[in-house]
Amino acid sequence: MAFEFGPRRGTYLDVVEILKTEKPPLSPEEIGHFESLDLIYRSLCALLYNYVPMSGHPGGSISSGRFVAGLLFDALSYDLAKPDREDADIISYAAGHKAMGLYSMWAIRDEVARLAAPHLLPTDVKFRLRLEDLLGFRRNPITRTPLFTKFGAKALDGHPTPTTPFIRLSTGASGVGVASSLGLAFGAKDYFGTAAPRVHIVEGEGGLTPGRVAEVLAGAGTASLGNAILHLDWNQASIDTNRVCREDGQPGDYVQWSPMELFHLHDWNVVFVPDGKDFQQIFAAQRGAAAITNGQPTAVVYRTLKGWQYGIEGKAAHGAGHKLCSDGFCKALGDLTGQADMMVPTCEAGKQRCQMGPGGAAIMEECFWESLQIVRKVIQDNRPTVEAFAARLAAARDRLNRLNRRPRSGAPRVEAIYELAAMGPSTPEELRLKPGTVTTLRAELGRALQHYNKVSGGAILAGAADLLGSTSVNIIGAGFGDGYWNAVRNPGARLISIGGICEDGMTGVLSGLATFGHHIGAGSSYGAFIAALGHIASRLHAIGAQAKHSVTGQAYRPMFVICAHAGLKTGEDGPTHADPQPLQLLQENFPKGTAITLTPWDPREIWPLVAAALAKRSAIIAPFVTRPNEKVLDRAQLGLAPAEEAVNGVYLLRKPRGKGEGTLVLQESAATYAFIEEALPLLDKDGIDLWIYYVSSAELFDLLSAAKQGRLFPEERGREAMGITGFTLPTMFRWVKSDLGRAMTLHPFRKGHFLGSGQGEIVLAEAGLDGRSQYKAIKKYVEALRRQGKGPATVVPAGTLKVAGRKPKSKARKRS
Repeated sequence: MAFEFGPRRGTYLDVVEILKTEKPPLSPEEIGHFESLDLIYRSLCALLYNYVPMSGHPGGSISSGRFVAGLLFDALSYDLAKPDREDADIISYAAGHKAMGLYSMWAIRDEVARLAAPHLLPTDVKFRLRLEDLLGFRRNPITRTPLFTKFGAKALDGHPTPTTPFIRLSTGASGVGVASSLGLAFGAKDYFGTAAPRVHIVEGEGGLTPGRVAEVLAGAGTASLGNAILHLDWNQASIDTNRVCREDGQPGDYVQWSPMELFHLHDWNVVFVPDGKDFQQIFAAQRGAAAITNGQPTAVVYRTLKGWQYGIEGKAAHGAGHKLCSDGFCKALGDLTGQADMMVPTCEAGKQRCQMGPGGAAIMEECFWESLQIVRKVIQDNRPTVEAFAARLAAARDRLNRLNRRPRSGAPRVEAIYELAAMGPSTPEELRLKPGTVTTLRAELGRALQHYNKVSGGAILAGAADLLGSTSVNIIGAGFGDGYWNAVRNPGARLISIGGICEDGMTGVLSGLATFGHHIGAGSSYGAFIAALGHIASRLHAIGAQAKHSVTGQAYRPMFVICAHAGLKTGEDGPTHADPQPLQLLQENFPKGTAITLTPWDPREIWPLVAAALAKRSAIIAPFVTRPNEKVLDRAQLGLAPAEEAVNGVYLLRKPRGKGEGTLVLQESAATYAFIEEALPLLDKDGIDLWIYYVSSAELFDLLSAAKQGRLFPEERGREAMGITGFTLPTMFRWVKSDLGRAMTLHPFRKGHFLGSGQGEIVLAEAGLDGRSQYKAIKKYVEALRRQGKGPATVVPAGTLKVAGRKPKSKARKRS
């Protein structure tokens, strides 16, 4: 029996069949205008590669240009004057290596409006991308070449970031752009409902091969994300091969599906364009995609040729092109320069000076600008084409205004979350825990986020890697619709499904969801998995947030990367799951203010820490929460600081009764419970009197003033401290600064091996982190201090303290 796909909600269309029964969408005159535009566009791509110098990706930029022109000048409803208008359709370059094409097309569009419809342009030049700004392609913001400075050119990143108008995301890293772009579509669909803006995603077939893309295609198809339209530049060429996919019965070098099969598998509509150079096919496909009303996402697959008409084709044109001012380069520009009756500057005699000699950058820039003037002349001289495209830009704005898109009834109000967080760390009455209560850190995090969700009308959408109940993320969606969110069948639910066990794709989607601006995404899995698998999407989210802030001052839009089942108390699952390393991947690994890790030990610290992180509006909030039940301790009776002190990031958990004969810094819940419940009573019995600190968030501490940091954790405390952590040793280096302290610090890898399996208490004991082992280690530490004759306030620089049985170090150990 032959195998075939089961029933799908999505449909398949071949644009050739559409054109057999429908009138061609473009007149001969309109085709002429688009051909003229494409010539200018391809020429700009060639110029950018030549003068940067020789940097960028001309091949895929060129092969995608014709269908991108269709999007900008026909398919999208948007307002050129207002790039951030949230009811507008979005174009998102998941294929970030096509940035050269993006900048070229944006500059042409701006030039059209400047010449024929200046009233359509933004009033503030920072929201434009002008022809002059192309001088900043792949330039650093500190560039000071003459023309870059004279024109105030933008520094255009090598892959797109939101410093560029109309760009919402930072993309280009191995498929993350598809995930985050679909996240934009999730956000738009949930906020606007049936009137949601469309999100048009530009990608190539190579960009479909990362595993995270299959994850998110599955998620979008399952969720009936009908406002997502992915436009695929299927040119079959990547960096290393000219046969990415299976085609015409022949196997692919990378994958054994065609793009149509991949999308159909995941229940997407598919519109196939056999000739991606044919404007009639392109426009028929784009209009046909817009007319599909079955609620499923759509992929328009254009069969193209990488580097078409450039003189270098296929994989050779991916990240390479013609040599500087070579004959091939001049030939690629021949049609353009022929129209202008001008020649690009030649530099045969001065190539070496342009590239290496004194003033070479300025000379190259001058040649580049002279060449851009040829482009400007060709555009100016082609008045009918300019006016035709200006009319299309006006029509795009008018369409948007007529649509009159409004948020759906009952749309979430994310601002309510930030307003509540700004009220301070006091826990709401219904979330307060009495001493003796048995609960988990993960459950209290779920309850806290569910409280914010109720207050905001459902502004938090949450997902997990097949661990909703296990990590207590299901609590976040309680009180809303049951089951998983689906745009058609279950739009009220607050839990989303992204392909199953898919930390990677899920984090990418949640980053785009948060970026759209009306939601906070929360994704959960074992910390051992999500800290690593979600790291790239988190980093790009932070890059995008910082880029957008640099242009508009917009506050960062957070997402939660919930590192659940953290630490050694997940020991039954073994060292593959009970991993102490994840915190080191995230803590202090991002620019200040863009990411905040939270490491509570007491369930009562959850609300204050989450509120503090939300109030700071970091792009990434990463709580580390454990799995087992814990008993809420009576902190006042034990002489411990209130849980609200955790908002400072580092706080004095217990003062010494006297002057104190040493300093102990704790970090992580399991190790701290073992200390409080087992080691501390033994130390008290022996009369060992310590300064005891807890690290609840290194980044919240960083955001305090230097003066307050000094008051909370004086420098001398770090110079004498030892640490106890359930995470890795380098996470303690900031707080434990002496050789003695670091040598005495307890951590899971202290014995030089990964730990075995077993109940949490057994694994803690194997690591030497159980209460009795802590007690013994602290006694040795205090005895070492006494042997050295060091008083509690004595400054002992790292690398100079002689530890028993060791030779003095000549210099301090460097933090890894």
